[in-house]
Amino acid sequence: MLLGGPISTPPPSLRLRATSNPQNAAVQPSQAAFPSATQRQPPIYSITDEDLQSKGFLLRRTPEGLNLDHLNSVFVAVGFPRRDTGKIEVALRHTDAMLWVEYEKTRRPVAFARATGDGVFNAIIWDVVVDPTFQSLGLGKAVMERLIEDLRRKGICNIALYSEPRVLGFYRPLGFVSDPDGIRGMVFVRKQRNKK
Repeated sequence: MLLGGPISTPPPSLRLRATSNPQNAAVQPSQAAFPSATQRQPPIYSITDEDLQSKGFLLRRTPEGLNLDHLNSVFVAVGFPRRDTGKIEVALRHTDAMLWVEYEKTRRPVAFARATGDGVFNAIIWDVVVDPTFQSLGLGKAVMERLIEDLRRKGICNIALYSEPRVLGFYRPLGFVSDPDGIRGMVFVRKQRNKK
């Protein structure tokens, strides 16, 4: 799925639709790095940071304090395969933006998402998960709204993600569209060689 907004010239699989919403307008890198006080408007989130904190949820934007075994448990709980924690660590080092929610009572991650990209034009959001025990509280939306805002603040206007069909409805209200202009993504699959 792709986030609707203006486009530069990304690969077709990451192309976005233009919208008339001025908040979706592309930000020049110089503006993203040094926005003036008059240009910067505070984002409007469905749930405020203060409301999250009052319910015992802490927002984190770095991997500091993130227990990878606990994160792996959330991955498994939502149906992802268990991952090697060493590989998760490498993936996090190559992550451009991330956001996770820690439940204060247990000090464990309960929601997570990250993005990789070229740091200028394109980003892909990965690993969006919410612990099933904490679903339907708005944590997934809170994580996605902030991650998208973090990417847009950097001037990144082409944001894509991969999604299972059963959760497409979650991403659409956030501005993502499926297959704009009939464009389909493709994935490389290594063919198995016949061993003789």
